[in-house]
Amino acid sequence: MSSPATKRPKFLIIVADDLGYSDTSPFGGEINTPNLARLVSDGNGRLLTNFHTASACSPTRSMLFSGTDNHIAGLGQMAENMRAHADLYRDKPGYEGYLNFRVAALSEVFQDAGYQTLMTGKWHLGLTRETSPHARGFERSHVFLSGCHNHYNFEPQLEDPAHGLGDVISQAKFWMEDDRFLDRTKDLPKDFYSSTFYGNKMAQYLRERAGSDRPFFAYLPFTAPHWPLQAPADLVAKYKGVYDDGPSALRARRLERLVELGIVKAGTEPAPMVGRKIRVWDELSAQEKAESAKKMEVYAAMVDGMDAAIGTVLDQLEADGELDNTFVLFMSDNGAEGAMLEALPMMGGGKSFAQILDTYYDNRLENMGNKDSYIWYGPEWACASMAPSRGFKTWITGGGIRCPCIVRYPGSGRGQAQSREKSQPTPTTDSFATVMDIFPTLCELAGVRRAASTTRSSTSPGGSCLDSGRFDRDRGKQCG
Repeated sequence: MSSPATKRPKFLIIVADDLGYSDTSPFGGEINTPNLARLVSDGNGRLLTNFHTASACSPTRSMLFSGTDNHIAGLGQMAENMRAHADLYRDKPGYEGYLNFRVAALSEVFQDAGYQTLMTGKWHLGLTRETSPHARGFERSHVFLSGCHNHYNFEPQLEDPAHGLGDVISQAKFWMEDDRFLDRTKDLPKDFYSSTFYGNKMAQYLRERAGSDRPFFAYLPFTAPHWPLQAPADLVAKYKGVYDDGPSALRARRLERLVELGIVKAGTEPAPMVGRKIRVWDELSAQEKAESAKKMEVYAAMVDGMDAAIGTVLDQLEADGELDNTFVLFMSDNGAEGAMLEALPMMGGGKSFAQILDTYYDNRLENMGNKDSYIWYGPEWACASMAPSRGFKTWITGGGIRCPCIVRYPGSGRGQAQSREKSQPTPTTDSFATVMDIFPTLCELAGVRRAASTTRSSTSPGGSCLDSGRFDRDRGKQCG
């Protein structure tokens, strides 16, 4: 039996979906995120303030799981876009639309090394059994395979043949547990809410393995705060009135706080807001302002709810005596979403999408955020969340690819937390890092070979963050 000093670290990787740079409290946001703050409050955490991803969802996830460029890993473009332009991408290497088999998946590498591999949440790296999480190295998984869904599992259009979605449904079911496809109408709980469910399921998996000598690699990718913007009414009510002065005012407050935290240099001017059509707040009617502010309130509530779900998992790790043995990393997959991209599989496209909204959804002000509303908040709020960078998701400027990232090292931090002055700034690093660096960094921390014991190799251009000092080598490997 290994001594405590030689135990391999456990890993929890958490991914938010379309989260803005300054949405969370560690990065200067006003949204209540005490559990993300908890990751850095005990002296063991660090903010990566110059962390970069791809500009959209599945390309980033392919980079995370391969440690290499998304064009090598099979997601040179989002699968939804490739399906819409099949003649352009068909049979092109690197554009398979799933995590291809030329790369070894991070989960496969850790499974081969004896880790128990766990996942709950959004996959977006393949829709078939052969490309599912179970097939790519996850021992336990409860996942949504595609890009986005109704956060309450309210999808009446999927049962209505009038909208032409039958072919999509027959080709791929969207939910799986382990190697089994699920019927979302029967196998998901009646009170389903995405973030709560994913957090509870991960906590269950961790609870079931309590006492095991095997280390774990846990992956928790949320579908929040990706649109449709939906959240419990009590959470939405917490933010009533907070955004009544509009996106530009929010951007100014966020930027001021980023400067106070030392994340952004004093005197930095935010990039101009961009988008197909930018609306000037003072030129909107009272009704338009109310509707726009309500959308941002719902968005904030989604981030709040995601943080609570993260707390559920952290509490479980603490109850099991594992939290201080676990390396935790939190990141967003890309910049905040200023448009709408991945609705096709679940909502159809073009005219069908508009018909579905008219038929099944109620987007009146008083109903926004409920299960039968389907809203997104537009480019102005997205630009505010990504300030001072330019743009948002899908842009290859900073607003699309510069994302929040938090790491927490193993090792008890309680003593440090008690002695650390509250006025001391959170440790940060502004060294350049990318999502491709995570794969080799975790492998080095765990003492795991980067190539799986298969014919594939990771061919990774990513570099270990330990080599450059972005992470602390000794603290990263410390376990109790």
